[in-house]
Amino acid sequence: MMSLRSLLAKQFAKKIYKKTQKWVKNPVKTQDSVFQNLISKAVATQFGKDHDFISINSHEDFIKRVPVRDYEALKPYVDLVVQGKEDVLWPEKPIYFAKTSGTTSGAKYIPITKESMPSHVEAARNAILLYIHETGKNQFVNGKMIFLQGSPILNEQNGIQLGRLSGIVAHYVPKYLQKNRLPSWETNCIEDWETKVEAIVEETLPENMTVISGIPSWVQMYFEKLQQKTGQKVGNIFKNFNLFIFGGVNYEPYRAKFENLIGRKVDSIELYPASEGFFAFQDRQDEKGMLLQLNSGIFYEFIKADEFFTKNPKRITIKDVEIGVNYVMIISTNAGLWAYNIGDTVEFTSVNPYRVIVSGRIKHFISAFGEHVIGKEVEQAMKEAIKNTDIRISEFTVAPEINPKSGLPYHEWFIEFENEPKDISALAKSIDKSLQTQNSYYFDLIQGKVLQPLKITKVVKNGFQNYMKSIGKLGGQNKIPRLSNDRKIVDTVKELNLVK
Repeated sequence: MMSLRSLLAKQFAKKIYKKTQKWVKNPVKTQDSVFQNLISKAVATQFGKDHDFISINSHEDFIKRVPVRDYEALKPYVDLVVQGKEDVLWPEKPIYFAKTSGTTSGAKYIPITKESMPSHVEAARNAILLYIHETGKNQFVNGKMIFLQGSPILNEQNGIQLGRLSGIVAHYVPKYLQKNRLPSWETNCIEDWETKVEAIVEETLPENMTVISGIPSWVQMYFEKLQQKTGQKVGNIFKNFNLFIFGGVNYEPYRAKFENLIGRKVDSIELYPASEGFFAFQDRQDEKGMLLQLNSGIFYEFIKADEFFTKNPKRITIKDVEIGVNYVMIISTNAGLWAYNIGDTVEFTSVNPYRVIVSGRIKHFISAFGEHVIGKEVEQAMKEAIKNTDIRISEFTVAPEINPKSGLPYHEWFIEFENEPKDISALAKSIDKSLQTQNSYYFDLIQGKVLQPLKITKVVKNGFQNYMKSIGKLGGQNKIPRLSNDRKIVDTVKELNLVK
């Protein structure tokens, strides 16, 4: 017999589906409306005045007046907001800053306003409701749900609350979910990740867990600890666990390992949240891609990735996008981000409705576990590690090892030495220490024992040159990427027997 809670969930799901379909069926009109609303609201802000918003009546006008910017280029405005100034990027002050390490810059302060905050919460809720509407599966609402996230403890700076996005969102859990939601507030506030996971294991073991959500690398650690404690598969421990919700990193490399840990297949919903906005979520189990959120106070522009670094690349709106093309996604939002490059590349899998997959980053990075390590950080770590030593490096590249034969995953550094160190493990420790100092996410993953410290693999003399030659890219301006989010380069280096 259907419980009252699951009956209400089904009715609510139907209502939200109908509401969503209104903008899904009128995508261009919806985006035009979002655009006009954003411009009119921000006319009197400092940014609006500086960029003559009063004269903007079309996307063409906007392109002429507002150049594409990344965080560094927008930073002078953000700095004024951080200092407590009002009406800079958006009317009044933001209510939060989501502090993030980012993948294209150092520490970033991303504003969240009273207008933008509801979208972060509603998109996650709607993802679950559309799943209920599509599948008819609603019994899970009677069980317990866990959302593995950062601490909800916030700091205050000039009247603005500051914290990690997942911690901020924890303050907005709807009342009807609070009784069903784990971990407890006290456990969620534990800063040390390993201690926190142990506490989560204790809290959840006796419960009827039906939904588990989080970044795959963190959830994997939770699953492994459950298995260590009980000697059972997760699907045996939680017999009614049938829905896994994830975002943040590509799930595919983890899927086989997860199904082994769970002991069976479970449905999954992919989300595309970021501090800058909640952009998309998987709205159907039988379709590839996530439904782009066109009615959430975000106006989208797209630039073909292979044209992005040319002079004056063409900026288009959703009405002109094509399926299968790699685009850099540019956003303008009701949090005061304008023609903002978040650094992600996306591909459309459908234009009726508009669905996307995240295809990568416009700059090289590693974020296989949510660590957001960028080229600047690995280069700085290497520089610091070999300073005041006799070690000389010819070339290097870094890749994630997600499924090692034994032990925890790690970053693998492929290094071609001109002058080798006497103690390779000491060099690895030194590089790792520097990387942890620079990148708080990487530090958390090491300290939380999601990752083990990096390992070094030595490349033979001229090994990278031979690799470049093998792919027809020797000489000219071609160079080895400092890091990759996959193992394509290093696997080829190994296959060519270019490692010692």
